Amino acid sequence: MPFQVPLYTLEGVPNAEVSTHYLATEDKLGLSMLRFKRSESRDIVLIVHGLTTSSDMFIMPEHNNLVRYLLDHGYGDVWCLDFRMSNRHPYNLLAKHYSLDDVALYDYPPALAKIREHVPNARIHVICHCLGAVSFLMSLFGGAATDVASVIANSVGLTPRVPPWSRFKLLAAPLVVERLLGLPYLNPAWSEDDFFSRGKVISLLNSLVHRECDVPACHMLSLMWGTGKPALYNHHNLADLTHRRGGDLYGAAGLHYYRHVRKMVVAGRAVKFDRKDDRYSSLPNDYFERARDVKTPVLFVTGAENRVFTDSNVVCYKELEKVCPGRHKLEVISDYGHQDVFMGKDCDRDVFPRFISYLDQQRPSSAEHNSLRTNGESSPIARQF
Repeated sequence: MPFQVPLYTLEGVPNAEVSTHYLATEDKLGLSMLRFKRSESRDIVLIVHGLTTSSDMFIMPEHNNLVRYLLDHGYGDVWCLDFRMSNRHPYNLLAKHYSLDDVALYDYPPALAKIREHVPNARIHVICHCLGAVSFLMSLFGGAATDVASVIANSVGLTPRVPPWSRFKLLAAPLVVERLLGLPYLNPAWSEDDFFSRGKVISLLNSLVHRECDVPACHMLSLMWGTGKPALYNHHNLADLTHRRGGDLYGAAGLHYYRHVRKMVVAGRAVKFDRKDDRYSSLPNDYFERARDVKTPVLFVTGAENRVFTDSNVVCYKELEKVCPGRHKLEVISDYGHQDVFMGKDCDRDVFPRFISYLDQQRPSSAEHNSLRTNGESSPIARQF
């Protein structure tokens, strides 16, 4: 089947200067960032995707996407990081095992440094999602990422929680897929394989128990993540085009990240994967250890119908309230799940104004804030929150 939308299209973000910036990690991986600039700004927004997706989830042309919304509402310099989990890079397809500690330690510091190279006095605000949110908060609370003005973390933070069926999948999937089936990853687009490959057979069998729609990639995503039919989102929140191009927007994912998530779910909080590995000695064994010392405010966001990480961010917010009351905030969005918070057709009405309201609060003064507005005035929608 041909691509529903041109792959890696930038058509969803008009009237912006777009540039690509490359960076290297200390463990020798090449990563990239897309920069969308419409005006000079000291308040920079860095957006971070989750596992299997990429920066493309924030620039989709079929709806008013997050990058366009930020640019339209006074944040004129937006960066999208494609780190090692991105389907724009090949790292999810390799047998090499990476953990969330690798992401926290190696990926975010050079990304932040690259932004400051171009905007030396930047106040960097981070919007992160899924395992991008877990790993970024690990980096922040672990001391690797520093001097961050604010964070908006969607779906899950430092206390990953999953439904019972997902717990079983976290336990069984690495063994079954890697050892028994001999596959290095799961791929939502396996239905597009020729003939009867192992992947295509898995997709066909999986679709037999997912009768909620006629999109095999959607069925595979429910197998890979969460519990439900569908697991990642509410169908009615997605544009039909978005739903049908799931095999393009989500890529293959290796299983080792599942092992780290499983360890965190068992522990009830973000913990180091291998305490004995000296490469990660600068990171804490328990990422809550330094929570009182982290001054960066975090807005924890979750859909009320999150079937991937359930109430993880509600729990994380409550736990941090005990340690540093009043520093962080929580937003629960009714009728939304895990992924539709960013990829829903009505996010510009239901979700993004909340982000703008929070970001506006993190700016140092209203006078400076108004001077940086692209159109000279704040959004009437944003003032609702």
